[in-house]
Amino acid sequence: MFACIFIPDFCAQAIIRFEPNLRIRSLAVLTGRPPLEKVFALNEKARQSGVVIGATKSQLEAWENLALRARVESQETSAHAALLDCAQSFSPEVEDTAPGTVLLNLAGLEPLLGPLPKIARDLAQRASRMGLEANLALAANPETALLAARGFPGVTLIPAGREAERLGNLPVEVLLESFFSDVAEAARSVETFNRWGIRQLRALAALPEVPLSERLGQMGVRLQKLARGATSRNLRVLEPQLIFAESVELEHPIVLLEPLAFLLNRMLEQVCARLSARALAAEELRLNLELAATQLNGCESSSRTCPRTQKFTRTLRLPTPMLDAKVFLKLLQLDLQAHPPGAPIVKIHLSVDPARPRALQSGLFQPVFPEPEKLELTLARIAGIVGEGRVGSVELLDTHRQGAFAVRHFAPAEPMAEARVKRSGSRNKDMSMPENDSAYELEEKFAEDAAENAQEKMGAVIALRLFRPPLGASVTVRKARPVQMRCLRRQDIAGEIVWAAGPWRSSGDWSEQEGWSREEWDIAIPTENGLVLHRLVQDKLSGNWFVEGTYD
Repeated sequence: MFACIFIPDFCAQAIIRFEPNLRIRSLAVLTGRPPLEKVFALNEKARQSGVVIGATKSQLEAWENLALRARVESQETSAHAALLDCAQSFSPEVEDTAPGTVLLNLAGLEPLLGPLPKIARDLAQRASRMGLEANLALAANPETALLAARGFPGVTLIPAGREAERLGNLPVEVLLESFFSDVAEAARSVETFNRWGIRQLRALAALPEVPLSERLGQMGVRLQKLARGATSRNLRVLEPQLIFAESVELEHPIVLLEPLAFLLNRMLEQVCARLSARALAAEELRLNLELAATQLNGCESSSRTCPRTQKFTRTLRLPTPMLDAKVFLKLLQLDLQAHPPGAPIVKIHLSVDPARPRALQSGLFQPVFPEPEKLELTLARIAGIVGEGRVGSVELLDTHRQGAFAVRHFAPAEPMAEARVKRSGSRNKDMSMPENDSAYELEEKFAEDAAENAQEKMGAVIALRLFRPPLGASVTVRKARPVQMRCLRRQDIAGEIVWAAGPWRSSGDWSEQEGWSREEWDIAIPTENGLVLHRLVQDKLSGNWFVEGTYD
């Protein structure tokens, strides 16, 4: 069995998908350059109110409650991608037939998904959750399913052998519109059949084959087979593409974050619905905003403007794959509050990098870790207060520069991974145990001797208490040696240098953009309580002096 999902008035439904409040109103989709816009597509309510395809915008002024929207191809692309996600979540064999139309093979799915009527209802419900109201038909061959989905509303199930009977009441226009890609050619064929008195598929199926082929050639024979439901072919299986993106082009630029959040919420819900249909989660969010054109510097003439479209991009890397539209929205709001676009927004593009959802089973005796969604939201709120780059986990840099570190995005390690590391460490430790007791005793003796030597050495170590950040200093140098210093932020660290050891020079990272070079001195300054030892450092690149710490 084959199934066909057909979205009637696809262009209008692609817009309604982003504006659900238009579902209860009459909608006309316009195309063309102003002021010559014409109606390109309608929804059923607008069609019932008398609006026709091709009407100009000025002719639509007679309708009071008619909503007018410009055609947005990016929204149609997103809606069709959502339809493909819906179909591929049920069957691996899916054909991308036309915009708003897909075919899928249901062979062998009944033991997994239930009987065919249940599969059909589930398909229709899944499409509805993605914001698309679809016609769905099941038949023994793809072409019959396609015609039934285009001609019958709701869910239709055609048993094998009754194709001609069920398709007989459909008008010829349904067959010709699906057969011809050119609208003008389909209209000419409809006119030809009307002159013959052929208005339903039952009448076309009853025509004699030889006279029909003499007048229309092989095309007529093909149309008659389609009307009888007697064709058979294989699906052109679509290779799945894991691209999850939503776009919105705005008729009027928006400036405030509240209306932007309203649109982002709808887009995130659609993306999460598509990810859920594929059993995936989001690993990274990318928000691309197209800002209103501004005038370039240097365009002094008021009669000539130099428009320039600006791009604004923000990327959120999530610590673990997530699937929560509310959390994503709050993270984007906090990020946009800290980094506002700075200009009116005319287009929004949201894309997601998919990943496998995390599967974690904590142990009974392990501490409970916070949920990654709540933890990420808390970290984002803290970053909004203290500043970006000041929240995260500290990571030492691979350099000889003292105190060099970077703040990375905090991502807690999985408890199961830590447990595996501990288990592997215990196994290695067990494998390294000596086989006899004498070797074990010898190892214990070596450990005791090493501990005693370490304690003797630690008794002679002087502790250096570092200042974070280092304190700026003013130093007098004589014969390349510091002889007097004064700390700029602490008055008690000042005086004549009576003893100095050094210098100890170090440098590195010359191949990078920020190289470094420093010179260290250990100095002694007399005070009321005696001599106090400090570490004095000079940055050789800038020439500035710092008091890095004091010795206990």
